Amino acid sequence: MASSTVAPTDGYIVDETKKPKWQMSPLTKRRWGNFKVKKRGYWSLWIISIMMILSLFAEFIANDKPLVMTYKEEVYFPVLFSYPETTFGGVFETEAVYRSEAVQQFIKDGDGWMLWPLIPFSFDTIDLNTAGAVPEAPSSRHWLGTDDVARDVLARIIYGFRLSVIFGLSLTFFSAVIGITVGATQGYFGGLVDLIGQRIVEVWAGLPVLFLIIILTSLFEPNPVALLLLLLLFNWMALVAVVRAEFLRTRNFDYVNAAKALGENHMVIMWKYMLPNAMVATLTFLPFIVNGSITTLTSLDFLGFGLPAGYPSLGELLSQGKANIQAPWLGLSGFFTLAIMLTLLIFVGEGVRDAFDPRRSAT
Repeated sequence: MASSTVAPTDGYIVDETKKPKWQMSPLTKRRWGNFKVKKRGYWSLWIISIMMILSLFAEFIANDKPLVMTYKEEVYFPVLFSYPETTFGGVFETEAVYRSEAVQQFIKDGDGWMLWPLIPFSFDTIDLNTAGAVPEAPSSRHWLGTDDVARDVLARIIYGFRLSVIFGLSLTFFSAVIGITVGATQGYFGGLVDLIGQRIVEVWAGLPVLFLIIILTSLFEPNPVALLLLLLLFNWMALVAVVRAEFLRTRNFDYVNAAKALGENHMVIMWKYMLPNAMVATLTFLPFIVNGSITTLTSLDFLGFGLPAGYPSLGELLSQGKANIQAPWLGLSGFFTLAIMLTLLIFVGEGVRDAFDPRRSAT
């Protein structure tokens, strides 16, 4: 039978199986300490993280389908699975509309019950039983009121927040991959590669981005993936200058020349030896790029050139607030949602920037 691995160290026996598998390096500990000292950024990270996690489970918070229900002593989970109306004694083969009085009566006749989410409306649920004309003011039924087609505003904010965050993070990630690759290639090889690459970047950056996006989106009805790819055509340039400058600074350092002399591959040198230096400056920019990505999506939706109608868009909510001045809850809800989200991301960005500042130390 195999025994645990032990190693003598200065007269002591150390059981290596009990060693922690991962520990933060002293540099990482110092940076994390600097970040925690910046209370504004530290608590903003916690708040925005909790909001993001909750939004990922939006279907369990705001939905027009019950979380769980019973019918004739059988348990069903409509929030996870689709059941036709015939399952509950109806006549239609399509999915049951659980908010309809007919379906609710079928379930009641089958000695069943339904457990609804906290908000019994999804982002696209049209409430046909509003108390007055729409947009309806906030009430116990609709906590933030309804929009001009009787959809619950709070439900649309929850789903819209999730869409905006996922879109912003995805666009930032792919933009960072392309921008870092282009900037690293220019800075590492220099010379003609850098000269041609820089001219291309300058010409591409000089294009009227917003007008081009509006023209392109007017030619077809974009979905989130198509809009992401379209914005990616122009958003990747944000990090090129930063990464290029770091690679130009380190390309002639002794350890880089030594790696070249040892015959290391160019990709290995760029990835293993030079990129970590550039990532310090890059990471401080990422929260601000996320902010810009979310703002761009919101602006396009507000102007009507973003996501198609029906998507839970914060920009569309602001547009409805502009079109319905008599319903101030629409504009105010969208404004405060965006203001809080973007402010938290800015505070996180400031905390990350200070954490990577070598002149600061945790106190």
